[in-house]
Amino acid sequence: MPPSAPVRVLDKSRLPEPVLDAAPHLVSLYWTAWETAWTHVVEQEGVPRSPYMDEGFDPDVIWIWDTCLMTHFCKYAPDLFPGIESLQNFYGPLHDDAPSVLQIQHPDNPPLFAWAEEEYVRHTGDLEHVARLLDAGYLQRHFAWFDTVAPGTVLPTTVMPTAIERRPEGYRWGAIQSGMDNTPRAGEANWYGNSRGGILWLDAMAQQALSALSIARLARLVGRTALAEEYDARHEALCAELQHHWDDEDATFYDRLETAPFPFRRVVTPAAYWPLLAGACSPEQARSLADLLTDPQRLGGPVPWPSVARDDPAFRADGQYWRGSVWVPLAYMSARALADHGHAQLARTASRTLLEHMAATWAGCSPSTIWEAYAPVAAAPATDKDGRTTVRPQFCGWSALGPISMLLEHVLGFRVDATTRTVSWDPDGEGRQGVRRLRCGAATLDAVAEGDAVVVDADLPITLVLNGRALELAAGHHVLTP
Repeated sequence: MPPSAPVRVLDKSRLPEPVLDAAPHLVSLYWTAWETAWTHVVEQEGVPRSPYMDEGFDPDVIWIWDTCLMTHFCKYAPDLFPGIESLQNFYGPLHDDAPSVLQIQHPDNPPLFAWAEEEYVRHTGDLEHVARLLDAGYLQRHFAWFDTVAPGTVLPTTVMPTAIERRPEGYRWGAIQSGMDNTPRAGEANWYGNSRGGILWLDAMAQQALSALSIARLARLVGRTALAEEYDARHEALCAELQHHWDDEDATFYDRLETAPFPFRRVVTPAAYWPLLAGACSPEQARSLADLLTDPQRLGGPVPWPSVARDDPAFRADGQYWRGSVWVPLAYMSARALADHGHAQLARTASRTLLEHMAATWAGCSPSTIWEAYAPVAAAPATDKDGRTTVRPQFCGWSALGPISMLLEHVLGFRVDATTRTVSWDPDGEGRQGVRRLRCGAATLDAVAEGDAVVVDADLPITLVLNGRALELAAGHHVLTP
């Protein structure tokens, strides 16, 4: 039978409630994102796990990187939104030949499972799940599979053949498999973007490095020391290889042409931030990548993170899918990369600018909705690959990452680590701001700043790192100074 959305009403009292008196329109957009995402919680017979999160493309097909990225907002309401559970619809069919009525579009989509799992446990604190996952070996097996699968492989539960190919000099891939369908990185691809482009893809290597880093961290959380050391070494080796994609002259990461002497393919896109997220960059490289986001001719301008630099000949003001459109998942990834490596204030400012653009589009365009991608200049949805039709509406889907996760993590400045029962918060700006009902494992926190006081209520003991100052708080009511 076809998948169905839940008929029950979303209980907002079980969701975090942002407080931001200076921008009530962003709070309204936040609730719209949750309500839209609720319609994408579907039930389906004949799948390894139901209910699960539907991306919003095709009810019979699932995508790896869409689903992995959706977990990054589902983590805020794990008892309502089956984010991490949705990954089971990939693990079994890909690696155990488990039957499923759902088809996996691209089995060699960006390998983001380990990052999704790591981020999820930081919010739930469910170490038993981590231990079971590592014992089953799905993350390790997918890491190895991505490096060893033959290009052109078609699996029983997949739609498209693989394109990934690990070579001594890097990774061959395809534009459509990378997720950036008609990106000019791959040259003048056809309308569907299914082109290898003759390049070695920097993001394939960076995403494998990120996977190795996350596997090592997960292993360390549950005392698997030997496994952690194994993947630490893999991470270190991939980070060293990524330096071959760094161009000192332009101070950014580029793809390389796949024939010797492997010159750079000089197309600037937000894919340059994957190595930063993976921990492969020096402080100087991080500074240069931050500069890309402040340059109005590159990845800055009226809306941050266009999918190709504004001074690139392929840039289109209407977006044309991956030829200038602003894609929220890449913005989220880039903001996390910058915030984690010394540039939290820039991530905050750019995130706020993007959310204002999303809110203006929501308020000024019909229908009032959250879109698959956004135009990089006017407050409007982006155009599709044909340059005429608009992208998909009601896309929550991964576009919920902006109104939910980027609002909580960057605009409001909250970060959660349930493995240590710690919430870090850097309030910024004027007016009442904060959050109520923020989950940190089994604990729930209210934290609201107004003027010279920060009022905190916690139902369990918790560590609050407030503007860099660690405070050990007992369960109960607290009035603090920022």
